[in-house]
Amino acid sequence: MQVVQETKNLFRLTRFGMVNCFLVREDDGLTLIDTGIAGSASGIREAAKNLGTPICRIVLTHAHIDHIGSLDALALEYPRVELAVGQRESRLLRKDFSLDAGETGKKLLGFPGVKLRPTILLNDGDHVGSLQAIFSPGHTPGHMSYLDVRDGSLIAGDAFTTQTGVLAAGTLKLLFPFPALFSWNREVAAESAQKLCNFKPARLAVGHGKTIESPLAAMDRAIQLAFQQCGKMLD
Repeated sequence: MQVVQETKNLFRLTRFGMVNCFLVREDDGLTLIDTGIAGSASGIREAAKNLGTPICRIVLTHAHIDHIGSLDALALEYPRVELAVGQRESRLLRKDFSLDAGETGKKLLGFPGVKLRPTILLNDGDHVGSLQAIFSPGHTPGHMSYLDVRDGSLIAGDAFTTQTGVLAAGTLKLLFPFPALFSWNREVAAESAQKLCNFKPARLAVGHGKTIESPLAAMDRAIQLAFQQCGKMLD
């Protein structure tokens, strides 16, 4: 597993050059954002060990298999770990695919579920340590992104990808079609991308691709393209 220090407090852990999770340093230990695919637990544990700080909580952006794949394995290694997830997304952890009133989208795919149950349910604006939770649905019904209020780092899960340039979830690009294939509602995703851009992050860290410094111009282009593909124009 490749480990890249992005800031004083943010570390990107990458497997196979395209699947990221993140360690965020806090005063009481490390927050792990997402857990990667199955088989990532040992690499995550080793990265935390090298930082000399224990993992005290796990925070999830969403419940897709490549973000929760090592969750149960890590829970066995860290039996006291807290698990925080968006309240809406928490149902998908137990494979409850029911929709709320007014929710529409593609068939929900890629949610294997986990045994571990959340200890913290997050709503828009809640804080976990230094991280502000930002409700950013579209890729999934309850997707959350997290803004480190200390330095403006936005850990956006799959609300954006940077694997082949900065793209909002739901945008189709043939070189990397997964943001479109696995996104539940691309119009909602475009609206969430705009919401995230409005926070004016200093850097954009994502589940797939490298972290982007000073990302606002690239995010804005991605948002314009996302709305164009939805057949809408920004005001």
